[in-house]
Amino acid sequence: MRNLTRSGALVAVAAALAANFVAAPLAAENIASPAAPPMSAQDLVTLPRLGAPAVNAAGTLAVYSVTITDPETLKRRPTHFLIDLTRPGAVPVALETGIRASDLAFGADGQIYFLSSEHPDGEGTEPRGRVWRVSIGKDGAAGKPQLVAGFADTGIAGFKLAPDGKAIALWGEIPRACPNFGCAEAKPAHLPGPGTGRLYDGADGFVRHWDRWATPGIHNRIFVFPMTGGVVSGDGVPADGVDPASGITADTPTMPFGGAEELAFAPDGKTLYFTARLADGNEPGSTNLDIYASDLSGAAPRLLTAANKATDTTPAVSPDGRYLAWLAMERPTYEADKLAVQLMDLKTGQTRNLTGDTDLSFASLAWAADGKHLIATAQKVLDTPAFRIDIATGKVTELNLMAGNEAHIANLVPLPKGGALFTRDSLGGPAELFLSDGMGQARPLTDIATTRMGAMANIVTRRFSFAGANGDTVWGQITRLADQKGPIPALLYIHGGPQGSFNDSWSNRWNPRVTASQGYAVISVDFHGSTGYGQAFTDAINRDWGGGPLEDLQKGLEAALALDTQIDGTRACAMGASYGGYMVNWIAGQWPDRFKCIVQHDGIFDMRSMYYSTEELWFPRWDFGGSYEESKDLYEKWNPANHVAKWKTPMLVVTGQLDFRVPYSQGLMSFTALQERGIPSQLLVFPDENHWVLGAKNSLQWHNTVFAWLDRWLKQDGQ
Repeated sequence: MRNLTRSGALVAVAAALAANFVAAPLAAENIASPAAPPMSAQDLVTLPRLGAPAVNAAGTLAVYSVTITDPETLKRRPTHFLIDLTRPGAVPVALETGIRASDLAFGADGQIYFLSSEHPDGEGTEPRGRVWRVSIGKDGAAGKPQLVAGFADTGIAGFKLAPDGKAIALWGEIPRACPNFGCAEAKPAHLPGPGTGRLYDGADGFVRHWDRWATPGIHNRIFVFPMTGGVVSGDGVPADGVDPASGITADTPTMPFGGAEELAFAPDGKTLYFTARLADGNEPGSTNLDIYASDLSGAAPRLLTAANKATDTTPAVSPDGRYLAWLAMERPTYEADKLAVQLMDLKTGQTRNLTGDTDLSFASLAWAADGKHLIATAQKVLDTPAFRIDIATGKVTELNLMAGNEAHIANLVPLPKGGALFTRDSLGGPAELFLSDGMGQARPLTDIATTRMGAMANIVTRRFSFAGANGDTVWGQITRLADQKGPIPALLYIHGGPQGSFNDSWSNRWNPRVTASQGYAVISVDFHGSTGYGQAFTDAINRDWGGGPLEDLQKGLEAALALDTQIDGTRACAMGASYGGYMVNWIAGQWPDRFKCIVQHDGIFDMRSMYYSTEELWFPRWDFGGSYEESKDLYEKWNPANHVAKWKTPMLVVTGQLDFRVPYSQGLMSFTALQERGIPSQLLVFPDENHWVLGAKNSLQWHNTVFAWLDRWLKQDGQ
């Protein structure tokens, strides 16, 4: 892959795949020889990773990025490719931007715009991002990068181009009092000196969030600049309003994960619609994201979603500029509420809930070229398919873009002639790029990792269902090596969220395939609280963290063992992160004799200390019916710390020091409890990781440590 990436040609079989692709059966992923080696942690860490595609206005060209990890140094670098969407079997061409690039997008002028902190003349890397562009020749070759926008004192974190090419929205962390994109002289208000102490008060909003400490007075802010000839010309206008007193003080895009999907220009470029989270004392307890409209004059933006105190996000403007669509929740302070599609007639101001009668929670939203339909994705049981939504009637139609083998569809871009470009991944393999003509069955455009995965030992994934808590149907999956003979030791994978799912999708963390490749049967159960089964099923975990979900896990494990008799239920470990980490702590006290070992990652140990140290307070308040003082009995009912006297299972505890969601002290408490009782245990602490383990070397260490722990307790001689 590395050599082919350098030369600009993708794997030679890509053309053959495009002509002869047959969707892989659900039960097995990839085709491998019987002697193929199993997938290793090194394989997972170094697999090329496909990014989201961008498409030109005509829908004829697409550009996408592939992240390559050096197998020796584990350093990562992005590479970029251009592909002709009009020619079946077209081979992607390497796009050499000359400098390290990210966030590639096509401009109205046909050039490709991107972010970079490097300079084409070799001036070195700066801590400040800039926007550049390159022209594309008929042969696909890129010209020399031209600077579009850059500032001496402030880095650009992201950008969005107006459809007509006459404006660009830039955002970065800028003091709210600053009327320009910058103000380097502004002194952080929370550092009064003379020491290094930070000083906060209750009006500042978050003190810390996700993995970093907040800086009061400095926010993600959008400035819109005019462009001439594809280059910024003139002063930028703050979308939040020039005057802080009349405008809004907010983060937009929202922190820490918001991006370009939270901004949308009107087709004529004269209005910018954006998602914002107000930054005030209510912020830690609020899920009230709102949609605003700026006329780009510098006046205060207009609030469009004042009637809804819950989340409103992902604005999308119709091709003719008549309608604004977005995704909205209904219940304030509930972060896992159903996301329904809202539609506003911008002429009349009338708003309709298009999908209120559909029990699907949509994750993405885009307009079809005809302006009569929206294309969206949503979880459905263990898949994430795409849907067409008729804006006149609200009718929702599932699109079988992968002939019923949808797995996980994402990054979907509708095309001008009615087709769609998207990525598709599954438990068996990472994302590849697909093209659907007319929303029919898609064909693959890339072979980023498919052939490489095919050289590894094959896996089998089997879906199953059973009667869980309250007699409800609960789904699960079993993933193991296809040719492995029993007895096979078992792993019970428990997902986080808790409103989430171990659905049929690829993950670079907690990957069932790489774990199954070590000789284990990976069993996952979508317990009550999981997503993709209707909102009532998701809501069922509310105030019942250790009740129905544990019953589902107990019944699900037994159902899996009955279904696949090659799995050895006497040799089993339980594993989980976040809520899954909470659950294995709960299992340690409630089901102490079932497992040979436990892997607990970023799990809650003590509900009281968790409540007073986590950052997003709306989460525990919703799931437990109020603050700790208001619902003390419920917090203590489901508190793992109250049952440590029954702990006896060996446990590996993993935590990140930058985790402010479940602070690392929770892991330390678990480890202390284990050590005091003489229970075999280990503690793995990552000083530079947050709630997730993202670094390549850290990921490899995580896998090596976890696999060694599992082998210690589950492997027999010769296995």
